[in-house]
Amino acid sequence: MSTINFAAREINCKIVYYGPGVAGKTVNLKYVFSKVPEKLRGEMVSLETEDERTLFFDFMPLELGSVQGFKTRFHLYTVPGQVFYNASRKLILRGVDGIVFVADSAPERLRANAESMRNLRENLAEHGVDMATLPIVLQINKRDIPGALPVEVIRSVIDPQKRLPVIEAEAINGKGVFESLKLASKLVLDRLSKTG
Repeated sequence: MSTINFAAREINCKIVYYGPGVAGKTVNLKYVFSKVPEKLRGEMVSLETEDERTLFFDFMPLELGSVQGFKTRFHLYTVPGQVFYNASRKLILRGVDGIVFVADSAPERLRANAESMRNLRENLAEHGVDMATLPIVLQINKRDIPGALPVEVIRSVIDPQKRLPVIEAEAINGKGVFESLKLASKLVLDRLSKTG
């Protein structure tokens, strides 16, 4: 849940990039980090293995203006894609305000997408969070790869009720990256304003 610091007049919100391994979660954050002016962002902390997969999290505070006189700051995290690190995923999800679920468009990754969404649902439930009430954006990444599955095929497996907004992306080129972040941020702020 977002935290409000009345003394500093600051609202802190947490957005987590979730999805299977090598779907592009870290690529999203690195792209955002590279394009946001230095004065608006903090330091990114990245812990990676030798094959460049995120093990723990990337952290990047990002100021996005003010809401009713409060400065808004978003803390962006990624989770490790590998199921082996599920304890880290659970820890990173604690206090989450919004999710960007990064799905892989490769046909051989369809099952991994579905398993990651199931894992997200289970981990949120352990924190007492109903997935239906949490702002979630479905980013379908790697649209530029040869043989990319149609969006509707991926969505039918990940979000069969079609409740989530969808953004097509090519994170490696920056396409859809800021659109996903802006939409997730807007949904988080809308929810925050409704709940007070």
